[in-house]
Amino acid sequence: MSVIPAAPPRLSDFGQRARLPAVAKLMKSALETPGLLSVAAGFTDNSTLPVAEFVAAAQALAARPGEPEFLQYGTTQGRPKLRQILADRLRHWEPTLNETDLDRRFMVTNGSQQALYVAVQSLCNPGDIVLVDRPSYFAFLDIVTSLGARPVSLPYDADGRLQIPELESLLAQLKRSGEIARVKAVYLVSYFSNPTGRCLSESDKAALGRTLAAHDVIVPLLEDVAYRELFYDEPHPARSALTLREWDVFPRMYFATLTKPFSTGAKIGYAYCTDEKWLAQMLAIKGTQDFGTSNYAQALFEEILGNGGFETHIPKVRRGYKAKMLALHEALLAGGLRDLGWQWEVPGGGMYLWLRAPAGIDTGMDGEFCRACVQSGVLYVPGDLCFGDRPETNWIRASYGVLSPDQLREAGQRFAAVAHRFAR
Repeated sequence: MSVIPAAPPRLSDFGQRARLPAVAKLMKSALETPGLLSVAAGFTDNSTLPVAEFVAAAQALAARPGEPEFLQYGTTQGRPKLRQILADRLRHWEPTLNETDLDRRFMVTNGSQQALYVAVQSLCNPGDIVLVDRPSYFAFLDIVTSLGARPVSLPYDADGRLQIPELESLLAQLKRSGEIARVKAVYLVSYFSNPTGRCLSESDKAALGRTLAAHDVIVPLLEDVAYRELFYDEPHPARSALTLREWDVFPRMYFATLTKPFSTGAKIGYAYCTDEKWLAQMLAIKGTQDFGTSNYAQALFEEILGNGGFETHIPKVRRGYKAKMLALHEALLAGGLRDLGWQWEVPGGGMYLWLRAPAGIDTGMDGEFCRACVQSGVLYVPGDLCFGDRPETNWIRASYGVLSPDQLREAGQRFAAVAHRFAR
């Protein structure tokens, strides 16, 4: 008896566009390849994960009198007490923010990635445009393209400064082509950014808002501050766009997380939105996805943030990342990469080194250099993934999040050995 094969499903346009994110492929390689030292996916430091703080919080919840409501479903928007705590934290960072009832405009999400997704999903149709940093967070670029929209790079110089004349030209070009109406959002990673580790100056941030307003491009701003608290010695002094007058006429979202600075496994992100109608639409979308972020994880963070556990722990995390950054940086120096023409800056926070290869070296995922690195036991993020358009194939993002200092030194040595083989 012959078996008739089942007909394949007819996928939607979205289903056909969707691709496994590059970060998922990199994480899979890092976890499944024995002996491979990964400076690719931005895993956080296992040695500083806050086990004691979570144990104490769980015990405090278990000892509460009454019903264990924290093990029940929660709300789509997030626990009211946690939102109030997060609002107080935002006021700490932005003391001139004079809004009342800030907590009403907060949304607690399954990591900040979910908040970014529902924001873009609520704004963009296929063919629309999102203005992004150059380079930008490649997982966000995946969101934009998966929804059929198009990332278009803002113009920056080699030092990471916004170029206003070039921005004027870009906006004029979009007007001439009739595409200016398709610009639906602007996305910035303002502090110790992924991938470059740089911070956007307050003057550049203000100039961007002023220029967009002058061209009547009044679209939502998505300001991603995931690494704002991961400074090493001093926080970056620039204010958020939430309190810059140049952005007053723009709808704004401020995306932050308790994942990167504290515990990735807990997957708690949050966003503050200045526009109530936009927030309501995002909550409607979110509600169809999850019925609410983990109520138990939120309750744990209420305890941890409320009893000071977060504030006492995060200085340890900052010291750890600074030491690990220096371990990788010094290993690359000792390996002679500067002499070979490689360039990078020493960041003041975050989890990444952004390396520029000498001319003629293609660092792309399918290139010989990348394959040689994997064969030598070291994996990185190819920098071309971080460009929304006109990708450049001579950059590398190296994360020092998860490996120990000794492992980072070994990874640096392996990488330097490959770089010497490809030196011209």
